[in-house]
Amino acid sequence: MGFGSYDESEQQDQSVDADEDRGVNVHENDHDGSVSFDADADSDELVDKLQSMKDD
Repeated sequence: MGFGSYDESEQQDQSVDADEDRGVNVHENDHDGSVSFDADADSDELVDKLQSMKDD
């Protein structure tokens, strides 16, 4: 059972000439902190507020 056409010639010679010095450093702005918030509303109030936002 296949998932479409497959050409083995496309799988050969997949070398990429990339300049690694110009790449993006995904860890440049890592943050090891925490986020917290205090809500004065209970669950029912929050659900009611969400419903009113959906109705708008």
